[in-house]
Amino acid sequence: MIFLKFTSRSNCKRFLLGHSVPHILFVGVFIRQFMPCFASTMKAAQFTPGPPENINIGEVPIPTLRSSEVLLKVYTTAINRADTLQRKGLYPAPKDESNILGLEAAGTVEKLGPDVKTLNVGDRVMALLPGGGNAEYVAVRENHTIKVPSSMTWTKAGAIPEVWLTAYQLLHFVGHVKPGETVLLHAGGSGVGTAATQLCDLIGAKAIVTAGSEAKINMAKSLGAVAGFNYKEVDFAEKVLEFTEGKGVDLILDPVGGSYWEKNTAAIALDGRWVLYGSMGGGKVDGDILAKILRKRIQLTGSTLRTRSNQYKAELVKSFEEHTLEHFQSGKLKPIIDTVLPLSKLADAHALMESNKNNGKIVIVVRDDESDIKAEL
Repeated sequence: MIFLKFTSRSNCKRFLLGHSVPHILFVGVFIRQFMPCFASTMKAAQFTPGPPENINIGEVPIPTLRSSEVLLKVYTTAINRADTLQRKGLYPAPKDESNILGLEAAGTVEKLGPDVKTLNVGDRVMALLPGGGNAEYVAVRENHTIKVPSSMTWTKAGAIPEVWLTAYQLLHFVGHVKPGETVLLHAGGSGVGTAATQLCDLIGAKAIVTAGSEAKINMAKSLGAVAGFNYKEVDFAEKVLEFTEGKGVDLILDPVGGSYWEKNTAAIALDGRWVLYGSMGGGKVDGDILAKILRKRIQLTGSTLRTRSNQYKAELVKSFEEHTLEHFQSGKLKPIIDTVLPLSKLADAHALMESNKNNGKIVIVVRDDESDIKAEL
């Protein structure tokens, strides 16, 4: 057998265009199966710090694998608020991790690194990533992957890892939610918000959401929220106290921060837990926040996921898979997808997220799940 080395996909194309159909079909199948073994580059999201239009799709080296990592052939990925912050130069990738955008991906295992024990080439998985997901291939730790059910589409799988694991972490690992408790979810129309609403309903907790449009509130109610308030039109703290008959909520999941602190301290119950996981409303406060926290015995906890230890993430992934995957298969839980765009339109996806108009996830298609060799040419 003669092995041909192509340094890029364009070189493969030039070779195939000069040969007959039978040769193309044979070599095409070979390329689909073994391209990462002898190609050195892939398409991936690149950027210079600034606005969405600074994103471009360029050629970069295919990742090399470290111990316990697999190479994932990416079919779908997605964007998150953290990606927009990284693009602006405000949220760098963790040390020794990929600078490519993208905190989640779904695809097939293409290659095994040293010491991989639980995955095989060809397995369908979705992955939690510290970066690198907006690309044709990504290296991922085997214990940061979740098997994709055979009935689940790549589009749905690509919408799950980052936001659902974030929501699960905030509710269970950090917020310690209990059945029967009332939870206030800000940004109810976001990926995390729509996931957290369903996870509350799953265990019998009562979700109240805030959002900036009636469409987002209606969506949240359809997913199990018991109430929703448009923060642009009403004082959500007053409405929450009215709904809870003056008690307030037991838990707040807050990606807003500074601009909401007064209303949060008003809306929370005595001994309530307030989990801060973003600062879209600013990181500074001016007022007697400490006195109000002390007076109500509020537990205020800051939480991120990207910079957590690999062991923590592995335990989170395992718990999530054990307690929720069957509910995705049954249809009880479902990722809410607002928009699906190709990787070439990644800049448009960032602009859409920053407009705050999306109701659910923005999913990015990297490659089609087709066996037709023409899709690769």
